[in-house]
Parts: sequence; structure tokens; C-alpha cells
Amino acid sequence: MAAEQLTIALDANGADAGPAEVARGAALAAAGGEIRVILFGPHAEIAPSPGVEVVDAPVSIAKAADPTRAVRSTPDASIVQAVRAVADGRADALVSGGSTGAALAAGLFHVKRARGIHRPALAVLVPVPGRPFLLLDCGANVEVRPEHLVQFAHMGAAFMEAVMGIARPRVALLSNGTEPTKGTEDVVAAHAALAGAAGLTFAGNVEGFAVGTGEADVIVTDGFTGNVFLKVMEGTADALLRAVREAALSSARAKAGGLLLKPALGGLRDAIDPEAQGGAFLLGLRRLGVVPHGSFGANGIARALELAARGVRSDVPARTHERLAAAGALRRAPEPSAAPATVPDP
Repeated sequence: MAAEQLTIALDANGADAGPAEVARGAALAAAGGEIRVILFGPHAEIAPSPGVEVVDAPVSIAKAADPTRAVRSTPDASIVQAVRAVADGRADALVSGGSTGAALAAGLFHVKRARGIHRPALAVLVPVPGRPFLLLDCGANVEVRPEHLVQFAHMGAAFMEAVMGIARPRVALLSNGTEPTKGTEDVVAAHAALAGAAGLTFAGNVEGFAVGTGEADVIVTDGFTGNVFLKVMEGTADALLRAVREAALSSARAKAGGLLLKPALGGLRDAIDPEAQGGAFLLGLRRLGVVPHGSFGANGIARALELAARGVRSDVPARTHERLAAAGALRRAPEPSAAPATVPDP
């Protein structure tokens, strides 16, 4: 039986390749019939396609220095209109490859934080062959407190259970040593809280060496560290693949060997390609959002839309909230309303 069709709001502005490329990604995702897309962007630059409704929204705030102010003062911006479509129930989830700060600010103003959530977090599945893990936060919050890291841990565990089907995912804190006393004061305090958390398989601290070892299914950190960590990994993987390709073309003998290795190397390239993952989930709001890289082409945008639909079908927001409630990790008293500081897009 065919899956129920879901509607995803897509912001076409802000992506590096431009609105037309984003629209091509929307067309790819809608072609299967299980996803309908409401695309917010400049109508003149977007070719019509089946399953894609285009809302003329040429105004972009992707480059705004102050995303919070821009969201408040520019209600006709494409990202604001897309987020409002989700808040109003016209769409089931949001996808935006523009500014993470603008998407987060618009989400906080219009969709709102889920009850009891301190801070939303960006969570990305890092495609390490055979040992993928979820990294959060990777770009939404520069500074965090211990209780924020505790919530991130439960959010990540809920995601891996709901979307990846992993029972009792192992959760770890990223630090500069594996001892409980290593790291900043906030990391040490979060470690103490998580060590006694009911219903959570806490693996303690891990260092950057944990990438590829399978020590943890979820790695938790602040958004600044996570963003740098993620981009270093992606840059290193890209540099290594380019070095292997250049070595394989360096001589006639190398070319002959390269032909034998080509199928395996092609599979490796596909396995670690960020576009294949679709982007990062924005967790902690009342509705779901996915933030792909601004550099993604049409295939990456299509994967992001499919990832958003998968998250909706897995009921990630509700399952995340249920886990936090069961663990007693929900915020008990209201905090001052403020959009968290952001770092460059993941």
C-alpha cells in the first residue's frame, strides 16, 4: 500500500546553486508521488513541475547579519513564509538550505519550541561507512549549559530509535579526554547528570578519535564545536578522496590499478557523500525541520525532502518529547524568550 502523501514546505532562496537547482530537487522528490512540495522562491526562476506548488517569494534574508531582526521585520521573506506554512498546518515539515540562523529564528517565532525544551539543536547523521553516528548540536547553539547537553543526549537517542531503528543507542559527550573530569565545567556537569540518567545508555566521554570506531551511536556537543568538528571531517574526507584519485591517475601502472579499484572507491565515495544523507534535523521545535548544506545540488535537496518526510512518518517530534518527559529532562520553568546564537550553516 502506498504511503500517505506528505506536504513539505521548501525555501528556495539562499542555496549556493540558486533557486532553479532547488526547484529541480523538489521535482525529483515529488516524482514518486509520496511527497508534495510547496516551494517558496522567485517564480520567474523556477520551472513548473508536477507535485510542486510554487509560491512567489523572491525576498531572501539568507545573508542577513541579524537573523532574528530580519525574521521580525521581513514577513514576506521566503523562509518566513515557508515556516508559517508549517506552523499553520499547510505543510508537515520544513526544508531550508539557506541560513541556519534564519530558519531557526523563524521556527522559534512561528512554530515555537516544544514544551519543556531549552534549546533546539541541529542533528546530522555522519556517514562513516559501517559506523554512522548522530552528531548534535552541529550549528544551532554556540554556548550551552549542562541541562542543554542533557536534553541533546535524549533528543539524539530518541532520533536513533525512531528513525534508525537502533534499540538502546549509546550516547557520548565529545570532550578532550575520556575521563569524567575532562572538558569544560559544563561538559563535566553534563557527564555527571547523564551518568545517572534513567533509560539512557551513556558511554561517557569520547575524543575526536571516536570517529569511525563505533564507540557511540550519538555524540553530543555544543553547536560551535560540533560545526567545526563536522566540517573538519567533511573536508578531510574530500581531501583524501581527491588524493586517492590523483594517485590513481599518476602513471600508467596506477591507472591500471585504479580501474580495478574504481567500483570499490565509487561505493566509498557514495557512502560518505553528505548529499546522500540529506542534511541535519532541527530538533526541539513543535514541528520538524531539515537543514541541508547550502552547497547541495538537486539530488541533495531531494534527499533532504525525503529525510523530512521520513522524520514526519517516524513522528520524531513526539517521540523526542516522550523520551525527555520519561527521563525527567524537560525544562520546568520558563526561560527568557530569545533565539540562540548561531554559527555558519552546517
